[in-house]
Amino acid sequence: MGFLKLIVRDDEKTREQRALCTLDTCAIEESYYDYRPSLAANATFLALFSLSLLFFLVQSRLSKRFIGFTIAMTSGCILEVLGYIGRIMNWHNPWNENGFLMQICCLTIAPAFMAAGIYLTLSRIVVTFGEENSRIKPLSYPRIFIPCDILSLVLQAIGGGMASAASHSNESPDTGDHIMVTGLAFQVFTLLVFILLCTDFAVRTVIRMNRMGEAALNPTHVTLRRSIKFRAFLVALALSTICIFIRSVFRVIELGEGWDGALMKIQTLFIVLEGVMVVIAVLVLNAFHPGLCFREGYIKKSKAEREGGPRRFWQRRGKVIEVDEKVSPSPNGSEKA
Repeated sequence: MGFLKLIVRDDEKTREQRALCTLDTCAIEESYYDYRPSLAANATFLALFSLSLLFFLVQSRLSKRFIGFTIAMTSGCILEVLGYIGRIMNWHNPWNENGFLMQICCLTIAPAFMAAGIYLTLSRIVVTFGEENSRIKPLSYPRIFIPCDILSLVLQAIGGGMASAASHSNESPDTGDHIMVTGLAFQVFTLLVFILLCTDFAVRTVIRMNRMGEAALNPTHVTLRRSIKFRAFLVALALSTICIFIRSVFRVIELGEGWDGALMKIQTLFIVLEGVMVVIAVLVLNAFHPGLCFREGYIKKSKAEREGGPRRFWQRRGKVIEVDEKVSPSPNGSEKA
């Protein structure tokens, strides 16, 4: 059963016949959804994703860092906006094929972009706590997970395109459907490995802290680790990751049953496990954007550093005096350049 396959019934209508259907002339069970999409729910999601998109764009102006994260999240929000526009089109006409294909393709692949944004932040977190606590190097995280996410995205895009083309031609979209579900399943697997590695890093950090104290952590980022914003970001990132994971598992199960499956016909499940999960994932990262939450960890050069290079403190004759990096104490206690 393909997830773009038209439901087979004794009174099955061709694509051309379905295009003539209206709410007055055809039964809702003969539509693409088997129900009429909720205008209130879809308009709410459209508004929330549009607001989130606006927030990410404004935040990109407030912080020039985490550009990759911002690009990934804005791309995902744009696709969510397009997807819910498609569902609103189907509220007006549940037999509108363009609206159906628009929402099914855009809403399916959008979270893959958001997952990429999440993957990009982990290397910064590892550096903040200390890379000695991680099994792999900080830069290895994006180098491993971003290609996996791209592969998942490509599979979903190719599958969606093939299924869409087959639907337009009144042919079976099974091949495209299977490719898309494979991409979704691979996304779930990638997210699961990511969650396991994050958990492993957190456990190793706690164990080393219990054994070594503060020496187990990167001394450069003490201020950042104590920041309330940074700690809130860690909670937001974990919540966002879990929400996207739950949503992806649901979609794999849903689409695995086929278009005529029981889950596909339950609008409430779609609203909660698709719409609500993804909305939470983006809004918490709006509230605790990494470019703003990491701000206290950025090393800002002092006026003296900008004018005369790095400065340091050292103690001589019981007094703490400030000297330029070029000055060093001589054996007899006097300074020499």
